[in-house]
Amino acid sequence: MPSSFSTTGFEAFLEARHEPAWITAKRSAAFEAYVDSLSRELEPEEYRRLDLRSFKADAYSLRPTPATEVQFSTLMQDRAEFGGAVVHVDGSCIRSSLNEDLAKQGVLFGSLSDLLVSHREVLEPHFMTKGVSLTKDRFTAWHAAFWTGGTVLYVPRNVEITAPLYSLIGLQGENVADLSHTLVILEDGASATLLEETASADPKAGGLHNGAVELLVGAGARLRYVQLQNWNTKVRHFAHQCGRVARDGMLQWTAGALGSRLQHIHQHVHLDGPGASAQVNGVTFATDRQLLSYYTQQSHNAPNTTSDLLYKEVLRDQSRVVWRGMIKVEKEAQKTDGYQRSDALMLSQDARADAIPGLEIEADDVRCTHGATTGRVDDEQLFYAMARGLSRYEAMHVIVEGFFAGVYDRIPVELVRETLGQAVQRKLGIGL
Repeated sequence: MPSSFSTTGFEAFLEARHEPAWITAKRSAAFEAYVDSLSRELEPEEYRRLDLRSFKADAYSLRPTPATEVQFSTLMQDRAEFGGAVVHVDGSCIRSSLNEDLAKQGVLFGSLSDLLVSHREVLEPHFMTKGVSLTKDRFTAWHAAFWTGGTVLYVPRNVEITAPLYSLIGLQGENVADLSHTLVILEDGASATLLEETASADPKAGGLHNGAVELLVGAGARLRYVQLQNWNTKVRHFAHQCGRVARDGMLQWTAGALGSRLQHIHQHVHLDGPGASAQVNGVTFATDRQLLSYYTQQSHNAPNTTSDLLYKEVLRDQSRVVWRGMIKVEKEAQKTDGYQRSDALMLSQDARADAIPGLEIEADDVRCTHGATTGRVDDEQLFYAMARGLSRYEAMHVIVEGFFAGVYDRIPVELVRETLGQAVQRKLGIGL
């Protein structure tokens, strides 16, 4: 067992936190599950294509004292006016703000550690009860025992937030472990947009993120959630993410993966009420020896529900991307419309993409389709662009942007589209 997360380390962690008894009890139950899980193998179907032999959890530690804010090279932070903003560094909330008008309407937005205590009656029923399981596997149990903060967004019934909200998760120290948690709760009829990104202060500092995301969308509510993963290439990134959508609710979820040395994301969307819908967008650009892995699930648990997942991946050098997708339709989920697709564009001979779509259908009146493609850049297209005055990098950028356009067109937030386009330029080496 890793020394930083041993029984002794856990006891010291609890002592330093000074939290209410109900939070401590929840952590203790999760720690018992974590210890028990270390003796069991990880789920082969999810982890078999992920080489974890070089991953040593005891190489990382929690920061003992709150971090100080430093300048991060972020993708979105200073590029728009936000209705509120939260900044976390090395597991500690450095600052948070919220528009006064939103606060007067009962909106909560800020540090998870603080708001769980001050607004227990609102948040406790939702925190790791409906979304992320304490005992899914060793990573979720580890997170549930040692979570170090994170962001809460709670929007009361029928409150509509027009300006986007912003959350930054940053790593500053060397070999620091961040176990932050994002909890979003939209009550019936509410609407909001949350833009979240990760960043490293030091491009050469190793680090670990073992996070969780819970997106709980009430009846008739509408949530747009964006997470752009942009760690440096020394960080290992694990996350268990879950969205639940009630009757006639809508979730639009955009995931961007640009950084990290090793990433594995378990992303699960549940359509729980009739008329619920979810659109999931993924943009991935892997370079060097990055390994970026996804395990996505779309669960239709009620009739007349819709899910639409589109992932696009670009790979260069000796990078690798793994996507394993599953649409599951329960017996009662008649009239389901489910779709999933993953397309990969290879920019080098040594890159590799593994795409494994799947269906598990128990209803008999459904429309479920899936697909996956992998291909290389057409040399004739490249020559055509270069013959008209573009450099090789510029021509490649035009081709890559065209490949990603199918996802960009689905994203209504202009800031996100522009940010992704500029990030792609940097990855191609023509950048800003």
